[in-house]
Amino acid sequence: MRYVVGVDLGGTKTAAGVVASDGSVLLTEQIPTLNRDGGEAILDATAALVRSLVTSAAAKGAVVEAVGVGSAGVINAAEGTVISATDAILGWSGTAIAAGLTQRLGLPCAVVNDVHAHALGEAGHGAGAGAATALMVAFGTGVGGSFVINGQPVLGEHFVGGHMGHFASPLAVHRGTPLPCSCGHVGHVEAIASGPAIHAAYRRDGGSATLADTRAVFESARAGDHLALSVIAKAATAAGQAVGGLINILDPAVVVVSGGLADAGELWWAGMETALRAELLAPLSQVPVVRASLGNTAAIVGAASLVLDH
Repeated sequence: MRYVVGVDLGGTKTAAGVVASDGSVLLTEQIPTLNRDGGEAILDATAALVRSLVTSAAAKGAVVEAVGVGSAGVINAAEGTVISATDAILGWSGTAIAAGLTQRLGLPCAVVNDVHAHALGEAGHGAGAGAATALMVAFGTGVGGSFVINGQPVLGEHFVGGHMGHFASPLAVHRGTPLPCSCGHVGHVEAIASGPAIHAAYRRDGGSATLADTRAVFESARAGDHLALSVIAKAATAAGQAVGGLINILDPAVVVVSGGLADAGELWWAGMETALRAELLAPLSQVPVVRASLGNTAAIVGAASLVLDH
């Protein structure tokens, strides 16, 4: 059995695990991401995390041979560098992740965007396993995704492929004005269908200021709050319309829906899937749409596949 370390490097936490060639996860550890300290400090901390896992794996007789990383930001997967990143991680743009970790660890390293890593995990060993083509769309703090063909994510000419929250939604409008999106544009899917968008819509439409976040909006909806129910239904419809349109374009064998909203239960899922099915062209009416199954290990397993499969 071969072993590698898969790393899921996000804006708030960095999780990593020792992954075997069959996709099983032997060990995991997690640290806070030093998101205010710059790229070199983050690489130092990540390398220390990997060393700890390598040592623990060796004690179990498992020799780690490489490192795969799924990272926040737009990632040049060919060079292992960060093309651009938001202020969620200061000083991350321009960081040479692959070269930096190889220098620190003496192990080969490959890097891809974290959403693509998540999709690779689900496509290889999760809800999309066995399918030649898998579309994964995640609805949570943002909206993103990946289209995986025969184990390879479609990265795009400029490595921006997968920004599935950033095309127009007819529902991303308030009183005739397109809603602002996190990317700086307006009227996008993410502006109406993400978790923060649900909370913002509830507050914007006069909902109680005591509900601090999206989770609280869902709790209020389950208690019978009609405004909360309406806001969630609109967001779910926007999500379903978006995914349905992507299915019409890409014709995947399976669709995997992930993220905090997908895990919120039927209150969101039923409306999302109803809207999705209403969009589909007739030959696509039976495309399976399933919840992601690997949970927090998906990106770790997917990142590991970068070096296990090549």
